[in-house]
Amino acid sequence: MIYFDYAATAPMSEEALNVYIKTNQKFFGNSSSLHDEGSRSRFLLERCRESLAKLIGGKKEGVYFTSGGTESNLLAIVSLAKAARKKGNHIITSLAEHSSVHSATAYLEKAGFAVTKLPLSSRGIVEPEKLAAAIRPDTILVSLQYINQEIGAINPIEEIGKLLAEKEILFHSDCVQAFGKLDICPLLKWVDSLSLSSHKVFGPKGAGAVYMDPSVQWSPVFPGLTHESGFRGGTVSVPAIAAFTAAAEEACRTFSQQTEWAFRRLLKEKLSGSSFCWIEAEEARQLPSIIGLTLPGMEGQLVLLKLNEQGCAISTGSACDARSENGTKAILAMGYPMETARQFFRISFSSRTTMEEIETLGDLLLDLTSAALR
Repeated sequence: MIYFDYAATAPMSEEALNVYIKTNQKFFGNSSSLHDEGSRSRFLLERCRESLAKLIGGKKEGVYFTSGGTESNLLAIVSLAKAARKKGNHIITSLAEHSSVHSATAYLEKAGFAVTKLPLSSRGIVEPEKLAAAIRPDTILVSLQYINQEIGAINPIEEIGKLLAEKEILFHSDCVQAFGKLDICPLLKWVDSLSLSSHKVFGPKGAGAVYMDPSVQWSPVFPGLTHESGFRGGTVSVPAIAAFTAAAEEACRTFSQQTEWAFRRLLKEKLSGSSFCWIEAEEARQLPSIIGLTLPGMEGQLVLLKLNEQGCAISTGSACDARSENGTKAILAMGYPMETARQFFRISFSSRTTMEEIETLGDLLLDLTSAALR
């Protein structure tokens, strides 16, 4: 199987897998236990916390380990909103956020908060001017993803962050698709919290993190818990966190996108003149490794199944929304009709992908165009 679904998940790297196995063998103690085995695990956990903080340019005390990006978004958004409720109850997000963000805001709506969901521009980003117009006197929190999981558009987080800082509005950013691909250190000047995931950077599933600026107040979603300074409950998986840290360090050694841009341009050349439509941002705001396409006359799910038969794995959108009719939120948020949304499919690759695999994918896609025209 040729794999083109790295935006959904990535296989564990050899280094992360070795760390995971060794840590399970040597650091199996509960990091909250007071005996020596617990202390050994706690020491390693804190080393991982320190290492991850350095990778994102933050402070060790701001890192809270979680079970992944979904839990990170849920806990960060709800805990920030609860703490700021005395100042207001209005939250702004976008129509194209990950399902975990929409779940968190839906939960808060039931608790009495008001939520505004902004559309995307024709190039797949939230325009700062539209966000500014949506701000109300009672706005307390904005949550916007750094990179969209469906088309790879990069939101102008720094520009938006400057606007929100002037108005003293809290800012959370889902950085799951960006971490390990772009340097997110500059964002910490403008965001109050951000979320990370292990399995997107060749680490194990079941691990992630939230960074909360230590100067910002938050209120625990579930009071009385003791793990991760009360931010979440459950025994911490030290082996998964150690492997996550190893994978993150490996991913962050270089942020060059040259190989991915070469792959993207090759596929564009292969499909040039065909009926495929590219759904993308301006080049300066495009992550090259995520490609959104439509083939008029053929639903994206059928494209997926046809390629799967030929040994190629792609996606029709975010894996967390794959069984939902709204799995292509970004396309609808950009103003495309439902017919186009149903035709959408996503290709995502990594530096592990080869030119030969891109060539094969291009040939298989071109074979589909004749079927779509029948």
